[in-house]
Amino acid sequence: MDKSDFQAHTRYTVTWQRPGGRAVPASFYVHRTHNSGMIVRFSGADAALRKIAYAEVLRIVTAEAVPPEQQRSIPAALLDEKTWRDRSEMMHYASSPSRGK
Repeated sequence: MDKSDFQAHTRYTVTWQRPGGRAVPASFYVHRTHNSGMIVRFSGADAALRKIAYAEVLRIVTAEAVPPEQQRSIPAALLDEKTWRDRSEMMHYASSPSRGK
């Protein structure tokens, strides 16, 4: 897989090769794509943002574009490529009165 296979603000169900080498099904929301990988949040997981290399995705099963009113917003500084240069995971949790949290 490469960058052209993925779009920001899209939910994907994929076959993902974990860092240990095991291939598992995964669902995630893509916040931003970079040349080296993409910043995602896994569905049903904790609030961690993760950087995943395109080569770790073995197969795309489904892709669903997210309508603008349901898109998740993250501060742009947290999604910049320089922020992710030497990290692969970042905890982020934000609440909003408009979301009922």
